[in-house]
Amino acid sequence: MPQLLSLKALSLRAFFENPIFLSTASSLFIAQLIKTVIFLLCHRRRRNARETIEIAIWRTGGMPSSHSAVVCALTASVAFVEGPTSNLFLFSFWFAMVVLRDALGVRRAAGLQAKALNHLGRQAAEKSGLDFHAVKEIQGHSPLEVVLGGLLGIFIAAGFALL
Repeated sequence: MPQLLSLKALSLRAFFENPIFLSTASSLFIAQLIKTVIFLLCHRRRRNARETIEIAIWRTGGMPSSHSAVVCALTASVAFVEGPTSNLFLFSFWFAMVVLRDALGVRRAAGLQAKALNHLGRQAAEKSGLDFHAVKEIQGHSPLEVVLGGLLGIFIAAGFALL
């Protein structure tokens, strides 16, 4: 039984020491940290600790794109570890393309549409006196946010692979 626990501990340790895991998790953490700092600097009103944590963990959209950072770090790490001709690299590359397209296109368009609907709904509610319940405005990313998030992920993956 102690030997089985030792094998499980070694497996868990190997997982957390894996450069693919480390670069991907680090890129998520660093992108969210940068995004939080930028948001707090741009919106200088006082916030409580809970609101700041929510911004750091749950806030979508903003500079840089953590979605882009994660999938680009994953793809670059796989290229460094497994090689750019491996099946795992091909899978991660196409997965990254889907995520980047979604962050840039679909989620951004949905967020802009929700914003427009909320604006129209508020105007109609003011004129009619009816209650209006806004829809959630999911934030996508601008092209610059996606590119900088992707570059952040690639540089972090390169750092783990080459240093």
